[in-house]
Amino acid sequence: MYDVLLRGGWVLDGTGAPAFRADVAVDHGRIAAVGALAGASAAREIDATGRYVSPGFVDAHVHGDALVLDPAVQLAALRQGVTTFVLGQDGLSYAPATAAALTFSTRYFAAINGTHPGLGDGPVTVAELLATYTGTTALNTAYLVPHGTVRHSVMGPTARAADPADLAEMTRMVEQALDEGACGISTGLEYIPGRYADTAELAALTKAAARRGLPHVSHMRGYEAAAGGAMTELLAVARASGVATHVSHYHGPAAELIGMVDDARASGVDLTFDAYPYLRGCSILAMVALPRDLDDPDLDRTRDALTDAKVRARLAAETDPELWPRITLAHVPSADFGWAEGMRLVDAAKTAGASPAAFCAELLIATNLQAGAVFDQPPTNSDESVRALLRHPAHIGGSDGIYIGGSPHPRGWGAFARLLARHVVELGDWTWEQAAVHLAAHPARRFGLADRGLIRAGMAADLAVIDPHAVADRADYGAARQVADGIGDVLVSGVPVLAGGELTGQTPGRPLRPRTLLEAGR
Repeated sequence: MYDVLLRGGWVLDGTGAPAFRADVAVDHGRIAAVGALAGASAAREIDATGRYVSPGFVDAHVHGDALVLDPAVQLAALRQGVTTFVLGQDGLSYAPATAAALTFSTRYFAAINGTHPGLGDGPVTVAELLATYTGTTALNTAYLVPHGTVRHSVMGPTARAADPADLAEMTRMVEQALDEGACGISTGLEYIPGRYADTAELAALTKAAARRGLPHVSHMRGYEAAAGGAMTELLAVARASGVATHVSHYHGPAAELIGMVDDARASGVDLTFDAYPYLRGCSILAMVALPRDLDDPDLDRTRDALTDAKVRARLAAETDPELWPRITLAHVPSADFGWAEGMRLVDAAKTAGASPAAFCAELLIATNLQAGAVFDQPPTNSDESVRALLRHPAHIGGSDGIYIGGSPHPRGWGAFARLLARHVVELGDWTWEQAAVHLAAHPARRFGLADRGLIRAGMAADLAVIDPHAVADRADYGAARQVADGIGDVLVSGVPVLAGGELTGQTPGRPLRPRTLLEAGR
């Protein structure tokens, strides 16, 4: 007698081996047996005939740090087979943080992470943040130590280089965060304040992750044309610290990008990357549109500078005019400018009777720098490049989902479903067996989640049942909040959280602590 029995499905075990017909029995949150279990019974049975039974997917890059608590976001993820969110991305999140750093990170990344409802004014430890994810959500979480938040906690809003005392205190904070259950360290080298870190600082802080066998996950200092120099920096950090390296939302000309990955791996660097199947990105408008020297670590100083006519003239003169038409306004938290949400920036500027640069400045002032934008990537990226990166063995699935705004990017609602519907069923970039590897087994290994990502006896029972004939992404740029089709039954830690495509109301999700090299050696 088991808790749950999934009968008659085709099992994708996560190893890449051919799918096989089998029953899967679940007991006390774990997979108890896989095989012909005709004589078994269970308190709950799921008929998986004609469907695939897959390990639950791990979203390796997603901005659900606050929104993972929202049932609508949980539904969006579960309808794509995602059972675990990896949080703390791009070097900015809620912990570990002083009160000032929590205020900064929340405000600066308001269009990406939103505001966590249960943290108060800070300070916040990683242990305290992870406690907010225990038994409060249907999804599991894993968490990266955000370098930018740590840096602000120690050094405040400054662009200067870290001195030895700064490095010692930041290292202490990173060590404590990893001891409290973080699964690696993240950097955001185009964002404030991470962009002010040099190679020596990054190497010093990633050594703590390296000692535990956990990765450095990085939003690089540049993509597309700047990817070569950005990758060179990451590899220098990896070689100095010995840390395994993971590149966030890798995109651009595939031949060049794949060559850099292959060369790095051939040289001995443990390098992986995530990539999402779209040709538009999404971020905070200030990072996309402002010159780097204008984007100040003192957010009030940036906002106030935008009122200066000389600064606006610089913004108009120095911005590539081809950028403005590529920007769509995703999140505009302003009573005066809310009408522009969902519009191309150039069209909104025309409606307002202003130049794009002047309108952008007014919008950033009115939103207190909290506007978000979807933007077309440069022509150096292409559908062929996306497909080539997805097929690479170092690829891991990540949505880069952002759930803030009235006109968000659809990737949070559709990336994993699109990978299955388009890149498995339609185009054949992966087999179903390979999909389970890229979306479940590989990310579980990357983040040290030793009991996830595979279907075998003894593993945690995070399972998704997929109808290969019905799976489809429905979200698009005009209607992003459309949940996917084709995945109606999902278990997290053996508990049915999605049944018939609807949430069951159960919240077995919990923070997943990685198995580290230090623990393995004890």
